[in-house]
Amino acid sequence: MSASRSQRVVVTGATGVLGGAVARRLHATRPDVHVIALGRDVARGAALTSDGIDFVRVDLCDAQAVRTAIAGADAVVHAAALSSPWGPRAAFVAANIDATVNVVHACVDHGVRRLAHISTPGIYHDGRPHRGIREDHPLPVRAVNDYAATKRIAEQRALEVATNSDTSLLILRPRAIFGPGDTSLLPRIAEALRRRRLPRIGDGRCTVDLTYVDNAVDAVVHALDAPTSLHGRAYNVSNGEPVLIWDVIDRLAAALGAPAPRRRVPASVLHAFAGVLERVHRMAMPDREPALLRYGVDLLSVDMTLDISRARAELGYAPRVSIDEAPHRTFATLAGPRA
Repeated sequence: MSASRSQRVVVTGATGVLGGAVARRLHATRPDVHVIALGRDVARGAALTSDGIDFVRVDLCDAQAVRTAIAGADAVVHAAALSSPWGPRAAFVAANIDATVNVVHACVDHGVRRLAHISTPGIYHDGRPHRGIREDHPLPVRAVNDYAATKRIAEQRALEVATNSDTSLLILRPRAIFGPGDTSLLPRIAEALRRRRLPRIGDGRCTVDLTYVDNAVDAVVHALDAPTSLHGRAYNVSNGEPVLIWDVIDRLAAALGAPAPRRRVPASVLHAFAGVLERVHRMAMPDREPALLRYGVDLLSVDMTLDISRARAELGYAPRVSIDEAPHRTFATLAGPRA
């Protein structure tokens, strides 16, 4: 996406951690780019406005509102999603499938040149350990949860709608984004550490990929700049430095001044217990997330790393903030005073 003339870039999900970071990066580094930030969180939208970014409160399930917001755009970053391990399926369908279809249709109808769609490597998850997953990795017959299931369908629908159009669609699958502003991954672990409710799951040698938010933003910017000939390509995104997740958790505990987990519990035991909790909640209190989920157990006990060579070769993606430096930038915000 050249900045040789005035460009209009619309970012959905701009009140989320990645969308907000993308909007701020483009606004700060590309003076000839007019960023339009879409979202539904009024307070976070006000923060974007105070940074000089145009914010528009939009419900992406309203097709006409989406068409109006995207009119005149040269490029769109679709970062909006319901990203949660638990919730009613209808909410995931609306936020992840219906909203995506509305965004892609609006892009196609308005002749938007580039659409960068943010998906998830959660679509690969099958409960078994995998290292070096490539973009063509066989997908499980059944998705791990409704989030992964609807994001997988959203990818398929986006490709269908954008086929044979002037809109070049790229799909990014960033793994476990963390950093300042993150409200899900490390904050959840931090709260469990503070409450001393996190046992050491499995053998402690679980190897995973993480993605620092600034690196994820780099990948999005590279996708905006990529040639239209790459239409339809999907790209894994991570820091490219697999880590032992329990080493990261121990570092976080030290930053919080909390004891590192010592009590070991077999992953199989917790997985079975989590399955019981999930069934009880589905029947008796479906709107309340269980204290333990099978997916959460897997994240801390099952190897999952990505091969990001395609993003390196085709997008020029090269993670700039190392996995050694990134936690320092993140832990300070988690260790600060809590509201």
